[in-house]
Amino acid sequence: MGFERSWVEIDLDSFSHNLEQLRSLLPEKTGFMQIVKADAYGHGAYEIALQSIKLGASYLGVANAEEGALLRYQNIKIPILILSPSFPEEIDLVLENRLTPTVGNLEFARELNHKIASRKNSVAAGIEATDAQSFRFRVQLEIDTGMGRSGIRYDKAAEIIKQIELLPNIEIEGIFSHFSSSESDKEFTQLQAERFHRLLNKLSSPFKYVHIANSSGIITCSPDYANLVRIGLLSYGVYSEESLREKIDLRPVMTFKSVVCQIKQADKGETIGYNRTFKAERETVYAIVPVGYADGYDFLLSNRGRVIIRDRLYPVVGRVSMDMITIDITDNPDICIEDEVILLNSGDLSPEKVTALYKGLSYELLSQIGRRARRYYRRDERIVATSPLARRGFVSHDFSDTKLNTIIETAISQRLQSKEIASLLYTEFLKRFFTDKDENIHYRKDFRHQITFNEPQDKSLSEYYEVETTLTFRKILQQEFFYVACANRYEDLEVYFRRRDVEYRWLLDENFSLSSGSFEVTTVSINSINLNHEREVRNGCMEIKCSHAGLQDLVGQEVDFSIATKTYYPKKSHQLTVYITEITQGVEISFAYSETDIGEIEVVSILSGQSKYPVIAKKEKTIKVKTGNEEWIFPNSGIVFSYEK
Repeated sequence: MGFERSWVEIDLDSFSHNLEQLRSLLPEKTGFMQIVKADAYGHGAYEIALQSIKLGASYLGVANAEEGALLRYQNIKIPILILSPSFPEEIDLVLENRLTPTVGNLEFARELNHKIASRKNSVAAGIEATDAQSFRFRVQLEIDTGMGRSGIRYDKAAEIIKQIELLPNIEIEGIFSHFSSSESDKEFTQLQAERFHRLLNKLSSPFKYVHIANSSGIITCSPDYANLVRIGLLSYGVYSEESLREKIDLRPVMTFKSVVCQIKQADKGETIGYNRTFKAERETVYAIVPVGYADGYDFLLSNRGRVIIRDRLYPVVGRVSMDMITIDITDNPDICIEDEVILLNSGDLSPEKVTALYKGLSYELLSQIGRRARRYYRRDERIVATSPLARRGFVSHDFSDTKLNTIIETAISQRLQSKEIASLLYTEFLKRFFTDKDENIHYRKDFRHQITFNEPQDKSLSEYYEVETTLTFRKILQQEFFYVACANRYEDLEVYFRRRDVEYRWLLDENFSLSSGSFEVTTVSINSINLNHEREVRNGCMEIKCSHAGLQDLVGQEVDFSIATKTYYPKKSHQLTVYITEITQGVEISFAYSETDIGEIEVVSILSGQSKYPVIAKKEKTIKVKTGNEEWIFPNSGIVFSYEK
């Protein structure tokens, strides 16, 4: 760990300890939802989510769709519940990221149902279009049993739930309520639990998830009709009520640290800080620490806060300013610049004790601490992960195209330690794709090309092999037609390598005319829809337009292409090259010659990408060249089959 003005340490072992303590109180077969809203109460939603998933979390809880979408962007896949009400404008974000929204009124349920209906015939919320008609989106219902915030009132909920159940595109996966004071008001907590239970007894359909208990409720009131609990503040080692200390052993997870950056002296009677709120009653030695309320160290700790330096407590004197605090160190003249300063930890500087100094909330303090500090995650006393200074991880859609281009080029330069190479890579390769993004550049998947050489049936063509090819791949359909191109001069065919509406190209021997007898598309289909194909010769090339009225509904979706051809290839060439003309994921090329004798065959792979050396298998006059299904191949790659005869 290099020099830092301030930093936050997150102890994942303590977090795991707290979770295990809480889980030990749960009834058998009761799962838990880890609450990671507000960036996991300032602890870092991503790392906390990973750790809680390892420990058995079946759900994550966030405050809004944006928080959930960020976790999806970071490849968190388990269910995520949006605990706060969502707006209709957020529904698309909810659907696209497979988040579970909370339904707290009939109006939102109807709007959600309508939005899902409008997406039925497209790839929506991760569901293939073929499944769309039967697809129902999962939601959870919030019942207000006494919290008095969002949710359906408990005494009106039964009838409203019946109406929501009739909506055809919504599946009610869970139902929940929220204790308002489970840590301190046992009587009202029990009343809320009873109201919720009475409602559940009125409902005809059981739900997969039923939950009401928050962290404190696990200890004070965890009803047996619930099968899920929501774990938040206590998992971070912070007691919501002093009385809970006797019932569960928790360890603080977060430590906030800084360093002494300057040491000064004030004479008796001099003042320190804004508005002169501290007046020295003696000659005072004080240290400057480079954190302030902009770092989340609360302004109300002015003249109240305390810090630890060299294992001793020292008072904050003067006002907390935006970027600095001052500490009275008169009683320890040995303190030096760059000595470590602890502002928050266990013991005397626990979140509960620090906030008690100004009658604040632990929730608030944790959520705001270290806004400008890097986080370091520790496990087994080792740093296992870090998070950047910005409290939001890098998300590309936060930036404009111009800003994103600058970030990418700068990142490449920093990673390679060379501005010249970074500029070359960016300008010659990446920039072309970024510039052309509006042209809907898409890549191919599962590229399979089968080529078969046979002896010609027409004896007058004995100097040629009769060739049958079948090309299949998956790709997003860009328009309702595409072309197959064939020419007998490379100069004429070259134009078609640059056209994005051409999916197959073949170079014919110059002795052949451009006719259906020399090159024929035998079958062509998309998603098993047989396409019409019309031939036209122009500019020295045969263009075969492949189209179908039904393709209009598939534009923008990933589809299966299949193109089969029949043609001729000169024996005297002694080699056949298969080109990869687009970015392609997963390649398999088969060359078969069972009905002819072409002698020994040498295979040369010219692949640019992850797999320069594909697997080459020879069996019964068939050669198969294959890369991994997930491996990327770049354009201008190819496989050369060289034969003797």
